[in-house]
Amino acid sequence: MPDFHIRLLTPADCEWVNRVIVTNWGAEIVVTHSEIFHPAYLPGYAAFIDEEPVGLLTYNITGNGCEIVTLDSWHEGHGVGTALIKAARQAASQVGCGRLFLVTTNNNTHALHFYQKQGFVISSLRINAIAESRKLKPQIPLLDEDGLPIRDEIELEINL
Repeated sequence: MPDFHIRLLTPADCEWVNRVIVTNWGAEIVVTHSEIFHPAYLPGYAAFIDEEPVGLLTYNITGNGCEIVTLDSWHEGHGVGTALIKAARQAASQVGCGRLFLVTTNNNTHALHFYQKQGFVISSLRINAIAESRKLKPQIPLLDEDGLPIRDEIELEINL
């Protein structure tokens, strides 16, 4: 894979980010811990090879924490996700955040593996939290593509 570069999202990226979120996340919103996020309007980073997007990360800073709201990489295994997390970690540190965290679901074993390799540790488990999320985002399926139930939120974090 050719070299990629990371850049900060700009307001001009909103439409593109929104299309990515709808395509990859099923709607214009993302729901975690009963909170609705609109990733197209969040700060973040994109990875590109020349002009072709190969990754996207959005985040939200609240209090002492920086939450990674979305992470997408279209060239897995080439360091795109790792580079995007590094950029978010630096941004969080620069504004004085004490932790970088994210939420995934019980069925997302690929992501759990990846995040733990990045140094994240499980900090919280919210049993049956997805039932509440479905009230805010009914597009969340009951089962994933492998037939696993999507039901629990798992929060992972890195202390900064």
